[in-house]
Amino acid sequence: MRIRAYLVPLLVGSLGALLVAWDGLLTPAFSDYELEAEPAFDLLRAGHLHGFLTHAPAYGGSLILRAPFVVAVTLWHAGGDAAYRASAVPAMIASIALGLWLFHRLSGKSAWLALLLCTANPLTLASYEIGHPEELLGAVLCAAAVLVALRDQPVWAGVLVGAAMANKPWAALAVLPVVLALDRGRIKALISAGVACAVVLAPLMLAGGQSIGRAAASANHVGAIFLPCQIWWFFGASGHVVMGLTGPKPDFRAAPQWIESVAHPIVILAGLSLAAAWWFARRRGADRRDALGLLTIVMLARCILDPWNVVYYELPFVIALLCWEVELRRPPIAALTASIVIWVTFELVVRYTTPDGQAVFFLLWALPTFALLALRVYAPARFEALVAPLVAAVRRQLPSLTATVSGPRRAAQS
Repeated sequence: MRIRAYLVPLLVGSLGALLVAWDGLLTPAFSDYELEAEPAFDLLRAGHLHGFLTHAPAYGGSLILRAPFVVAVTLWHAGGDAAYRASAVPAMIASIALGLWLFHRLSGKSAWLALLLCTANPLTLASYEIGHPEELLGAVLCAAAVLVALRDQPVWAGVLVGAAMANKPWAALAVLPVVLALDRGRIKALISAGVACAVVLAPLMLAGGQSIGRAAASANHVGAIFLPCQIWWFFGASGHVVMGLTGPKPDFRAAPQWIESVAHPIVILAGLSLAAAWWFARRRGADRRDALGLLTIVMLARCILDPWNVVYYELPFVIALLCWEVELRRPPIAALTASIVIWVTFELVVRYTTPDGQAVFFLLWALPTFALLALRVYAPARFEALVAPLVAAVRRQLPSLTATVSGPRRAAQS
């Protein structure tokens, strides 16, 4: 492998990641980071390890994974804003590493597009602005775990998905796609995942487990976080004054009382059901690479079914879709399209319409997209016949971008 062949992609990917970070990590003020993670990190920076562990939010494992970078800038006597930016460095490094791997798998314009979608996605910018860089880290770890599983490396696949679960509990949805992607060593993968997750969470448990308790409590609590872009929105009651963190939220619906007891269990049940269906498809000879497709539809189902669906919840879906396309040696047109549509949904539609209008717009693209992707996962021949005319039209319009990719980059093989 010629390392020099990847110096320019490394530079481009790093610049893209840094540009997004520069714009999205200007300040922790008025973000979830300020409310949730900063108090714990401030205690860590002051040398109060036990206080850090007991004040960690529900995703305390993510803070442990990112703590060395926060400690590093503290040793340099940097301020709180520097610690905030340092906490995003693991996510940036992970996205650059995955982006380079995707670049290696393709050639031409498609390779550069895949690299930039991974390292400089507009959804990453939104996750930084809201204060959740750990969402990108979890998305990359889950997709990388499936990619490693496809290469029959069960221990490393388990370690990656275990770290993802420690980073944020939603990554448990990726365990079955990882296991089903393997041809052998499934027990090893499960054990490795459990050990990796336990090692990261052990300090929290030794400190009393308050963070893990908060995670369990939040799993069955909706409260004021009932947002338009999900399938339950129109079950909410209109005409109520819904309060947010900064005051009333005009035209918002109040969450139905029953939603707290069913929403998150349904997300888990959906993930289990989708995985079980693909297990039967796999036994009938389904393409192993479609384990990434399974991960993609599981993560999209989470977005559709979760009453808390925020813009950064879509990142795991987009990253999985991107890796799926690249693994199939196809240009990442679907991932590009999804990134644009999601950005429009959460950044533009929300400004120019009511919450009901935003919910309608979201469901108009999310439900058909889920149906099409599920058809591709479970009945690929029917899907190919259905989309063949569209693919032909796109190839006529974008011949250089959509050229068939037959193998890795030649420079990488030299």
